[in-house]
Amino acid sequence: MPVGSLADRYRAVRARSEALCQPLSVEDYGVQPMDEASPPKWHLAHTTWFFETFLLKPFATAYQPVDGRYEHLFNSYYNGVGEPYPRPRRGLLSRPTVGDVMDYRTLVDRAMESLLDREEGEVRRRVELGLQHEQQHQELMLTDLKANLGFNPLKPAYRLDLAAETKAAPPLGFSGHEGGMIRIGAEGGGFCFDNELPRHRVWLEPFALADRLVTNGEYLEFIEDGGYRNPAWWLSEGWATVCAKGWQAPFYWRERDGAWLEYRLGGEAPVAPAAPVVHVSGFEADAYARWAGCRLPTEFEWEASAAGLDPETGNFADDERLHPVGGNGQLFGDLWEWTSSAYGPYPGYAPLPGALGEYNGKFMSSQLVLRGGSCATPRGHVRASYRNFFYPADRWQFSGIRLAKGSEPAT
Repeated sequence: MPVGSLADRYRAVRARSEALCQPLSVEDYGVQPMDEASPPKWHLAHTTWFFETFLLKPFATAYQPVDGRYEHLFNSYYNGVGEPYPRPRRGLLSRPTVGDVMDYRTLVDRAMESLLDREEGEVRRRVELGLQHEQQHQELMLTDLKANLGFNPLKPAYRLDLAAETKAAPPLGFSGHEGGMIRIGAEGGGFCFDNELPRHRVWLEPFALADRLVTNGEYLEFIEDGGYRNPAWWLSEGWATVCAKGWQAPFYWRERDGAWLEYRLGGEAPVAPAAPVVHVSGFEADAYARWAGCRLPTEFEWEASAAGLDPETGNFADDERLHPVGGNGQLFGDLWEWTSSAYGPYPGYAPLPGALGEYNGKFMSSQLVLRGGSCATPRGHVRASYRNFFYPADRWQFSGIRLAKGSEPAT
């Protein structure tokens, strides 16, 4: 967790969101290429709406909202505080302008100054939640921007100064875990989301986890072996999705003159065989694992393997690559790793009270858990118990594949 006063952290996180938009032209702020992605302008406004709605309105004396219409426009899914604006229509909001949204951020930040030194536990808890929420949206801004630019036939780069780096991929190995009764979930006094609680016991059979992510070169073997044409490797819903959407490769790959190209935030480039394969769905991850004679890990196997490791060691957004580099022994950073675990509540789960209880709990249906953080995640944001979640058909996030075997540990 970053060190410093709450006020300092607030200013740093808020400034980081705006810094992510510095490479953009005004035309980029409102683009929404698909229903799942949101425009940068909306992210900037929604994260501000969160502080206004859950801190300023209930805790700041005599506070008046900047614009009452924003309460609807920038509400994502919190039905407990009003009707949300439809997600697929966020790209239609040419007004308020980018300047209006920046003014909104400035006014809310000024009003927040009166709360940042308050000692009330609930105020501080909500400020911390708001900062963690904004960091989540910083990653979403990057994934959504990548979709915005990657859908453009010109394949424009978000930034031309991003480091292009790929580590050598050693032969794939597996590390054994003896299993047994383990404790799962957040511990200690630091921040965690409600979906990481309560800490509880889980029994694991012996298993082995791959010591690195699956590479582009390995995934290309799956493609060339007819992986997208053979229903034997796919879950039923996954195969139906392949057929309906015409999937033939990862999300940002395209074939030209017999060679594969990949869109990155630094622009389009040849697919690097040693780099981790990225932007694959849970269905693709599961199919590849079956083809490789393995499986995906459960989220509990992943957490047991990550216990005791430094969650700040890895390739994160702060490293200014915004693309996975791979290597051996890494569990944090690079890519969110699909697990086979359905996203659901832990035994005794209790959501936060009121509308904030909608943050996680109501999404515990039909989604899979991903673990570990990515090259677009702010350093210090994730931990071993952190649970991300997406639908198994989603491909626009920085998601990849780590294989597992069971039930005997590797020797």
